[in-house]
Amino acid sequence: MSNTLSPSSSSHVPVRSLFTGIVEDVGSVRHIGPPPSGGGGGGEAPGVDLEVETKTLLAGTQLGDSVAVDGTCLTVAAIDPAASTLTFGVAPETLRRTSLGDRSPGDGVNLERALTPASRMGGHFVQGHVDGTGEIAAFRPEGDSLWVTVRAPPDILRLLVPKGFVAVDGTSLTVVNVDEEAGWFDFMLVRYTQDNIVLPKKKVGDKVNLEADILGKYVEKLLAGRLEAMLKAES
Repeated sequence: MSNTLSPSSSSHVPVRSLFTGIVEDVGSVRHIGPPPSGGGGGGEAPGVDLEVETKTLLAGTQLGDSVAVDGTCLTVAAIDPAASTLTFGVAPETLRRTSLGDRSPGDGVNLERALTPASRMGGHFVQGHVDGTGEIAAFRPEGDSLWVTVRAPPDILRLLVPKGFVAVDGTSLTVVNVDEEAGWFDFMLVRYTQDNIVLPKKKVGDKVNLEADILGKYVEKLLAGRLEAMLKAES
């Protein structure tokens, strides 16, 4: 496509990024598969190209910019204004850790561009570094709101607390209940959020990308270090 931009046509350098977890647009997967060159030479597992259609994010987006795609921080590798698409390279490790490898053409994905110094902080600090995946266990309506229960691995559940934050497919949400023994947590989606993210369109059993609040990770590491120091002192 003659209007497609490629990394070689820009000197834009990506920087370390943060997100708020407030979804800007629900894009549509146009293509997902091996890059045109094939990639993965020498028997290595190839990454894939993820091409997403979005009209909202085209304005102001440059090559090398960071965009959270279902909560996964990816780098814009190509822009096609004529087709209204952004293309991202997805590495094998990203495919292993997230649910992006399950996407198919036509699927919706949550999109958010990285924070700028003047951005409103409507959610919480989201790095776009997915900790792992969970599985939707149940949907339960209450009035015009929707309860969602997600099964999650122990290493993520231990970082979640009631009224704390979690990013689910890149959406900043408030945890309501956590049951580590049973292996689940839940949250509630108000009507506006339901209408502007992908999650309510998913089914029980579908995977979701999870990122725990970074504050919980730091607290856990500090406490673990202090406990280790105390045990060494006692010995």
